[in-house]
Amino acid sequence: MKYKKIMGLLVLIIVVFSLLASVYGVFSNQGPGPYEFTSLHGQQVPIYGKGLYKNESLSMAVQAKSQDVVTLFLGIPLLLISFFVARKNSLRGRLLLTGTLGYFLYTYAVYTFVAMYNSFFLVFVGIMSTSFFAFILMLMSFDLEEIKTAFNDKLPVKFIGGFLLLIGAAVVLMWLGRVGPPLINGTVPAGLEHYTTLVIQGLDLGILIPAQIIAGVLLIKREPFGYLLSSILIIKIITLLTAMSAMIVGQALAGVQMGIVEISIFPLFNIIAIYCLILILKNVKPVFQLI
Repeated sequence: MKYKKIMGLLVLIIVVFSLLASVYGVFSNQGPGPYEFTSLHGQQVPIYGKGLYKNESLSMAVQAKSQDVVTLFLGIPLLLISFFVARKNSLRGRLLLTGTLGYFLYTYAVYTFVAMYNSFFLVFVGIMSTSFFAFILMLMSFDLEEIKTAFNDKLPVKFIGGFLLLIGAAVVLMWLGRVGPPLINGTVPAGLEHYTTLVIQGLDLGILIPAQIIAGVLLIKREPFGYLLSSILIIKIITLLTAMSAMIVGQALAGVQMGIVEISIFPLFNIIAIYCLILILKNVKPVFQLI
């Protein structure tokens, strides 16, 4: 693996900072407790009122704490395992590491730009920054000619590429269904609560979904960059969908109302994404596995 020393430093910073942030996010409990807040749009928003996320809405705080649990028990272990495997120059390990870094980058970009300002703001920025540069370094470490010959011809590119296109289309329809009618009617979109704008929807519609569409099309055409980008995105999708599944459970326990589509579609997509990852890793040629 290229850039071993700097990658080791960046991964160490991510692990320490995210461990600190997720543990404190889950277990901190100080504060006045729940209360109602009137938003700029005149809506009454239930505020969580406790711990690190005391100024978040009840819905957002529950989601953040659920995300912290996934980061603690899935994200951090997967980051450490994939880093040590990647150090052996295993293609599987490098793909896993890059996809996991994508999870940390996306997650803590959301924490930085969505979460109400709190005492961990600089920690969130630090994780976002180190994840971003580590992610870029890992992308730069891949040789597309190597990627082109690393996978067996039996890899079902149409199935995996089609799944990326399907999940992209589903998320686009879901977010446009939430944003479109309020824009037409001049009303407030569901989920805005006391926040200023829809950052997650902006990131998904502007960056993540286009990347999935490009990856899916290129993979179906068996283009080298399609293999690389699809593998990274599948890993990232699994970690994010696992977090979203945990959020659904957390919100249900907290009594937050959710749509039936959100409750059913994300866990289903998560299972399919895990199956796609198994297919990808299974079809790496033996000479490139090293694990």
